[in-house]
Amino acid sequence: MTNDTTTTRLAAVRGLLTAWQIDGLLITNPTNYRWLSGFTGSACTLLVTADHALLGTDFRYWEQARQQAPAFTLVKMGRTADLTTLPQMIQQTGLRSLAVEGSVMSVNQFNTLQKELAGITISPRPDTLEPLRHIKSTAELDLIRRAAAITDWAMSQVNEIVRPGITEKAVAWELEKMMRERGAEGMAFEVIVASGPNAALAHHHPSDRAVEMGDSIVVDMGARLDGYHSDLTRSFYVGATPSAEFEAVYGTVLAAQTAALDGLRAGITGKQADALARDVITAAGHGEHFGHSLGHGVGLEIHEGPNLSVLGETALPVGAVVTVEPGIYVPGWGGVRIEDLVVLTETGMEFLSHCPKNPVIAV
Repeated sequence: MTNDTTTTRLAAVRGLLTAWQIDGLLITNPTNYRWLSGFTGSACTLLVTADHALLGTDFRYWEQARQQAPAFTLVKMGRTADLTTLPQMIQQTGLRSLAVEGSVMSVNQFNTLQKELAGITISPRPDTLEPLRHIKSTAELDLIRRAAAITDWAMSQVNEIVRPGITEKAVAWELEKMMRERGAEGMAFEVIVASGPNAALAHHHPSDRAVEMGDSIVVDMGARLDGYHSDLTRSFYVGATPSAEFEAVYGTVLAAQTAALDGLRAGITGKQADALARDVITAAGHGEHFGHSLGHGVGLEIHEGPNLSVLGETALPVGAVVTVEPGIYVPGWGGVRIEDLVVLTETGMEFLSHCPKNPVIAV
């Protein structure tokens, strides 16, 4: 991460402090401290005030912190960088009020802070850096595009890999190898390969079930590149002539995704985006078979904000990277999900995933 990026992000955080009328922000969420400082170690406490940017960590990471987070002043902590050593950092700032990450801090940690920092007002906040992370920089978009390209290529091989008799686990392993050989540092999540009735399980773990003729298959996967993720789902039918049920379900999901992609834009809420697809699926009689949200943000986390769901009351910002992934899951039969990764722009949206939708595995 460049010094300019860190400077820009620190300025944004200090703007939050002004808006919150508070002296400092304590950051212990690993994703948040990586985004702000560039530090990737597992033990870290960041403290940001109007005049200070401090990074506390233990002996294991002192040199790493110096290299990865040069914009931060290093505070050497003891054997472990726990919150009981926070007073070392506070003494350098003179702050009297402190915001903490309420979504990640336990009650025990909060009570410890209050005890150790007597006289300082401590305020838990449900969100701190997360809304800032929703809007991706040019560098972040480049990494996500590259991760998406790796995933696109591997997904395009499914039609050649899948044959009757191959197991779900074997397909998942072939796809993981392909992505790693193509440059992925790891998987965004465990590759999902769900065949036959297993395809009715939205987050099925690959099993020893062998693929059969006439199966519907859902494949969901993503690559991770320098910490950033991609996410892509395609659905398939094993056999040259899809069944009438598969064609009907697949056609409905594709129509729902098309409606969502056509109407998706910055400024609408996550709830409005979700409704674009949900209304199509409900009208087709499958409302009860679409039980998850339309999509979610993707970045340093595979699931982050903004959320495209019935609970999404916040307007979607320009620069957000989100999935669009309606699905229908019919118990005892199987399921279909189609997912693409897009970035919201001033004029609409731009595809980040480009894998063709070729559902027929003609064997």
